[in-house]
Order: sequence, then structure tokens, then C-alpha cells
Amino acid sequence: MKVLLTAQWVTGFVDGFRDDFPQVEFVFAETAEDIAAKAADAEAAIGPMNSSQLQAAPNLRWIQSSSAGVEWMRNVPELTERDITVCNTRGAHAATIAEHTMGMLVFLTRQFGPLYKAQQRHEWGVPKGARLVGLVGLKMGIIGLGNIGREIAKRAAGFEMDVIAVDVNPVEKPDHVSDLQLMDGMPALLRESDVVVVTVPITAETRGMIGPEELALLQPEAFFIVISRGGIIHEPTLIRMLEEGKLAGAALDVAATEPLPKDDPLWDAPNLLITPHSSPSSVQTSANVGRIVSGNLRRFLNGEPLQNTVGIKRGY
Repeated sequence: MKVLLTAQWVTGFVDGFRDDFPQVEFVFAETAEDIAAKAADAEAAIGPMNSSQLQAAPNLRWIQSSSAGVEWMRNVPELTERDITVCNTRGAHAATIAEHTMGMLVFLTRQFGPLYKAQQRHEWGVPKGARLVGLVGLKMGIIGLGNIGREIAKRAAGFEMDVIAVDVNPVEKPDHVSDLQLMDGMPALLRESDVVVVTVPITAETRGMIGPEELALLQPEAFFIVISRGGIIHEPTLIRMLEEGKLAGAALDVAATEPLPKDDPLWDAPNLLITPHSSPSSVQTSANVGRIVSGNLRRFLNGEPLQNTVGIKRGY
């Protein structure tokens, strides 16, 4: 059986699969000519797909995304016309992303940015104007209580924070979440929370979901963190609020445009921590992704149901 690898970095990721699956031919196609030559008899693909790759692979029956996010499907309308199963790796990144989120929050609340700069200047003492905040008793509002949101909630509860959440689906409320509402509860969550964390996937419904009106509901002393995907919040409004002191601080691991352009105003916004979409990355995450992908490959070869299937029309 032939499996198409759709991105260069995926080729290194599956190197260890060749010994486990000697009956599988893993091929990488980069140019249009390569795709046309190598994809015609591929039955499966690992990595994101584009329209040209899909059109060149008429026998494709399964696409295994190597990430939890599958927003690339929005640009491949042909998927809805084919009998193809798409799977992601949800859950593999959740613990690492949750740790990254809490690290960002501690960085902001404990003023590690100004403190580190003071260290570099060989200055002992808390910089003037630095407002140190503890986490115990603060209310964290999580927008999106999927795998990632639940892992963040678990860690926030460990810091003795009061955790509330909203989700588009009527999911079961964990014991360490004090209140869980559907998305119509988001305005109240934004008003009440000392910390807001955005973990929803990027879909047609969530794109631009948190605009100027929604951001205006945040408390002036609140901290705002976006950890899932760019394009969900209105970045110019976030910048303005930080410049005007209408937020205590914010952190972004994602941006509407990635890589973030060197002249983007986000870089210079005050009290904003930016990381380069690195929250999912860790040694443990790579191992988790490998287990999910290899497990599904084994199921596919054995004709068994695949795990982590996603809704193509739903977008996640």
C-alpha cells in the first residue's frame, strides 16, 4: 500500500514507521509533477492536503492530519464530494499546550518580563510599576472546553483558581470546573473572569468571534490568552486596549498571520507575550502524535475503525 506524505517535515516524522510497516510505501511529493506521478495510487495520506494533491489521488480513502487543527480542510472543498475519512491527533498536544498556557499566565502575573530585564541590568528589586498578582482565588474563564481546555482547567484548579467555561457542545462538566455554559454564556464569562483563555478551533463560526464588542467586556485588570488559533480575536483592538491600559496583560501563541511579520504592531504592544505557535511542541507531544498516527495506520491496514475522526463539514 502507498501512503502519500504531504509536507517535507512529515517525512522525518514517519521514518520510524518503515520498520513497523514494511508493507507500506511512504512517498513524498513536492512539485505538481511529483504529485501527479506518485499520488495516483495512494490510498492514504499523512499531513495536510490541498486541492491539487487531492485531485491527483483518486484512490485516497484516509487522510491523517499530524496536528489537532484541521483548518486546511476549509480550502479543499472537494473533500465533501469524496468518501474520505479525515483524522486528527487531538489529545496528543493537550498537556503540553496546557503547561505552556500556565507558563504564560505565571510570566504575566509574576512580572517575569520586567524582572528578567532588571536582572540583565544587574538591578535588585521589583521594577517600578510592576504589579505582582497571585493566582489563588482568581477566576479563569475558558472559551472552549475540549481536550486542551480541560487540561488547562485541571492545572488552573491545581493553582486553586475558580474555573468557569463555555463550549459550543453540551459537554460534561468536570468536577474542577465550577460552571459550564453553552456559547451564549460567553459575554458573562468575559465580564466576570480575571483570566480568559481562548482554546476554540478556527472554523467559519469562530473566525472573528471575539471582536471589539466582546473584548470591551474584559475587566481592566484581566489577563487574556489565546492558545488555539489566530483569526479568532480582533488583534487591532487587543493592541489598543493594551496601549490604553484597559488590560493587565495578554499572551498569544498564535496570530492571524503566521509567521508574524517583522513590522506587525503586535510585536511592540505593551504587556504582551508572544510565542511562535510553539505551545504544542515537546518531546512528549511528538511521541503521542506518533502513537496516534501509527495506531490509525495499523487500524487502516486491518480494516478496523479509525480513531480521532473529524467532521469535514463541521471543520473539527
